[in-house]
Amino acid sequence: MWPTIVSYIPGWVIFMQAAITLLCPLGIYFIYKKLYAFVSSAGPKMKAIAQPNAESTADSLVSGQYEADLSNLQQAIGGNSDVNFREFVVQGYELRAVLVFVNGMQDEELINKHVMQQLMFRNSWMKEEQEDSQKTLTLSALKANLLPLTELEEVKELDKLQERILFGYTALLIEGIPAGLLVGQPNGSIRAITEPTSEALLRGPRIAFSEVLSENTSMLRRQGLNKNLEMKLYEVGSLVKRKLVIAYMKDIVNPDLLEEVHKRVSRIDMDFIAESGYVEQLIEDNVLSPFQQIQNTERPDRVINALLEGRVALLLDGTPFALIVPVTFSMLLQSPEDYFERWLPGTLLRMLRFFAAFMALMAPALYISFISFHPGLIPTELVISIIETRQGVPFPSVIEVLILEVSIEILREAGIRLPKPIGPAMGIVGGLIIGDAAVNAGIVSPFLVIVVAVTAISSFSIPMYSAGITLRILRFVGMMFAAVLGMLGTILFMLLIFIHLTKLKSFGVPYVTPFSPLRLSDWKDLYIRAPLPLMKRRPEMMKTQKKKRRT
Repeated sequence: MWPTIVSYIPGWVIFMQAAITLLCPLGIYFIYKKLYAFVSSAGPKMKAIAQPNAESTADSLVSGQYEADLSNLQQAIGGNSDVNFREFVVQGYELRAVLVFVNGMQDEELINKHVMQQLMFRNSWMKEEQEDSQKTLTLSALKANLLPLTELEEVKELDKLQERILFGYTALLIEGIPAGLLVGQPNGSIRAITEPTSEALLRGPRIAFSEVLSENTSMLRRQGLNKNLEMKLYEVGSLVKRKLVIAYMKDIVNPDLLEEVHKRVSRIDMDFIAESGYVEQLIEDNVLSPFQQIQNTERPDRVINALLEGRVALLLDGTPFALIVPVTFSMLLQSPEDYFERWLPGTLLRMLRFFAAFMALMAPALYISFISFHPGLIPTELVISIIETRQGVPFPSVIEVLILEVSIEILREAGIRLPKPIGPAMGIVGGLIIGDAAVNAGIVSPFLVIVVAVTAISSFSIPMYSAGITLRILRFVGMMFAAVLGMLGTILFMLLIFIHLTKLKSFGVPYVTPFSPLRLSDWKDLYIRAPLPLMKRRPEMMKTQKKKRRT
């Protein structure tokens, strides 16, 4: 009796695997809590809003005394080799004036035609006025009659004037006028508007954002001609300032979401924000998560569609990538083309992308599990074929997979850095040569080459490049779990990802909604993209002010 019972008790190896399976999640949980607490304590704190100094000292203001103001400006910024001071005399009034600008950042044609010519040459208005005004020039007369400019800003503080000049504005100082005038916007050389490079489509708009914020906001206005499209301007960066615009639909967006975005943007504290990726990392919910919690795009049509769903967009000067919040995991696998095509092709392509994401994440881990731990789960003919191809391979399956996966990742990274004309060719040629050479040398099996190739191609089908990187990172983690625990490890790895995703949020919206919490009304735009006549309501998860898309 007893020997029969003992024969059914698993060996100590199974017990060890079960113990590791139990201890792994607990260890990961405690390490994660410690790291999260450490990173959170080092994050930005809510800052007290600095109150503006109501009383400026006399030395910090433009006085109207030409020599004193000019001397102050020259002392402050005159040491820069690219700052120019162009002095001249205002005809008719015999007043000294100076234009201050940075080389290469001024609009030369505008300054010559609408500022220099107007002030250095007499005109009919001036002749009539001189007889009555006893040759006095006031700030209001200057703005109303002499400078035909649409954008004209008056600045009285010397510090602010110096800052604006270095940002690329052209400043005008005139003797006797106690203020500086900004007569020209920054105008450097910019690139032409091109097609999106990271989100190419066969069907859809062909324009992408550029590095100029005003162009990007105007593109957004042209895409979404609606009076409720609001844009709020912020300045970010403590040492080098940059403009950041928050865009939303006033009558659709959830007020709580908008307030949260404003709060997080106002807490950004860094000396320089080089790219929107900085903003993304400074305002996201969980910095330890491998999953991106903010969507980035260079397509204006994608941004305007997101705004109409009740989401909020952030545009930073100097980068063509806009940010969209909040985002869910399923949104990262959606493409604008899903909506441009009819619903059947759109649905088929979307389901293919979900399957490809699974393959990109799990295919190598499943290969290791089946080959090393559970070959009995593979059909007999196939397993015999695999065993025959693996004869002579000196490494265990995990080392075999790691060799080929790391090689593919290096090739992919090199293909991005190489010049465009040879980058794709080098990637393909390099992959073929390395794969063939590895098989001939007996380092890897031909079946593994197929698995790795399918994995790499699947990862390319994910529309968001950042989401693809996440799956590539997690793929290696999954391989380690599979190498230690086999199929148990693979399942444990999937469960840990599901647990993490269930807890993750993006600006208050659960990351895996509408799966959890379950919102059946939002399933019409999940795996299946329902026909447009049926998509009458906005996503329930956004809690918008206007629920319906139609009047």
